[in-house]
Amino acid sequence: MAQRCDVCGKGPLSGNRISHAHNVTHRRFNPNLQRIRTVMGGVQRRLRVCTRCLRSGKVTKPTPVKKSTTSSAA
Repeated sequence: MAQRCDVCGKGPLSGNRISHAHNVTHRRFNPNLQRIRTVMGGVQRRLRVCTRCLRSGKVTKPTPVKKSTTSSAA
């Protein structure tokens, strides 16, 4: 599965890992993706969203549904 945000499209970047002896090897900087339930067009969907989109409010979470407290004590 691709490491890509479904809202902004942020994906992995490449860079170098540099040791104390200055040995250089390649590495990947992956975005911090969270799998959350969102409301898009009145429909709840699961999306993989980066934390920057979550913090900035680009994603609307569904409102929690209260459970009814009906007791059948008869």
